[in-house]
Amino acid sequence: MGDVLAGFQTVWEFDTDSVLIRFERGIRTPKLLQALGERHIPYEALSAVDLAPGKRGTVVLRAVPRPGADPLMDVADGQLKEGYDPYRLVLPAERASLAEYYAEELRGALGPGAGTASESHLVAAPPPPLSFKAYDGKASFDGKAVSFRWFWTGASSAKWKAGDQRFRIDELAGVEWRSPENRGSGGAAAKAAATAPVEDPDARGADAQGPVSHGTAAGKSTGGRSSGAKGSGSRSSGTKGSGSWGSAPKSGGHGHLRLVPRGAEDQPAGRPDQDPAAVVFGMGYGLVHESLPFAAAVLEAVRASAPAPCAEGSPAPARATAPARRDPADIADRIRHLGELHTAGLLTDEEFSAKKAELLAEL
Repeated sequence: MGDVLAGFQTVWEFDTDSVLIRFERGIRTPKLLQALGERHIPYEALSAVDLAPGKRGTVVLRAVPRPGADPLMDVADGQLKEGYDPYRLVLPAERASLAEYYAEELRGALGPGAGTASESHLVAAPPPPLSFKAYDGKASFDGKAVSFRWFWTGASSAKWKAGDQRFRIDELAGVEWRSPENRGSGGAAAKAAATAPVEDPDARGADAQGPVSHGTAAGKSTGGRSSGAKGSGSRSSGTKGSGSWGSAPKSGGHGHLRLVPRGAEDQPAGRPDQDPAAVVFGMGYGLVHESLPFAAAVLEAVRASAPAPCAEGSPAPARATAPARRDPADIADRIRHLGELHTAGLLTDEEFSAKKAELLAEL
């Protein structure tokens, strides 16, 4: 089409096979959209295009992504507020006729697979390295592994005893993300699987009006996996986290990012504040514009590393992988953390010696 359609805080630039969505920087633009900057959306990544009246004399043009096509929307799983929706363009009501024209043009450009789930990601996630500070630790992703480094003032005793964590991408099956701004109006936390999504004829992507989860962020049912207890919570000032979910960050809700190891997809999940494979946060810790792009980048890498499905009846090829050597600086940091726990009386002499020996053996 080669045209440009400018709305409030967002501009769509149309090409022959895709639309470039750019988000303006400014005080009125949500931080998530500012963090994304721009997104290149192939038409084959879309399932539908909607046009509806908006608020205060506006119309809203919205492209609907196919399930499995966009790791960001997969992992968001319908939890985004409508103002955070990157597929939404708000225009003045007097431009309704123009919006209808472009809606029809987009509908005509949809690919033949528009009515089905995508077998691969067609929209790129934000590239690593990425990091954010949660309530109980700092999460980092370098493209090959996810690391959690616990904070003394926020992490539970269970996480301190487990020590800082590092998960290689090839050890993971998926990512689970719950928005700290989700008021519990429906839906569970997203459990984004690394496998291709199961086709769902009713799947319409993430609904901007609120959580309408179809299960996993990739379009596969999550079943009954818990997203963590809800509640207003309160942060205890100046003291180490007690491990109680009630002492989680002070906010209108609790959020978390949990990594799902391979082989543990169907296992019941424990509380995120006790799980060394999860970080927890509230409104002021692990904000949506920091934690959601992080989760999307991890999901994209996990899905890319997933082994290709074998032909029926054929054995899966064996993968010979040499154990990765740990960074000596990382080992030294973890031993220092253990020393702090030992000094504080949270580890016995025997526990400290055993854990230290394990870490030294990884060098």
